[in-house]
Amino acid sequence: MTTVWLVDRQFDSKGLVRLTYATEDGERMHTKELAEQRLVTGDGITAGREVDESALGESPDEEAERFAAEASRMAAEHDLDDVV
Repeated sequence: MTTVWLVDRQFDSKGLVRLTYATEDGERMHTKELAEQRLVTGDGITAGREVDESALGESPDEEAERFAAEASRMAAEHDLDDVV
């Protein structure tokens, strides 16, 4: 399992939220989509999570530096299971 940290969340017009988690070096990422309603009724979004290596993809080159900075900040300020 690999630890990834929340680096981005995007809302679309269909009521979906795309969460992007990345490794602290910003090189690898994991995305998860969920219904916007789940933000209200669910347990919340955590600062980080453990994912299987096979669930990781490569970050776009133009985002790797930003993902690394945000993932490192999240890791320094939060525990994995902190709701953010």
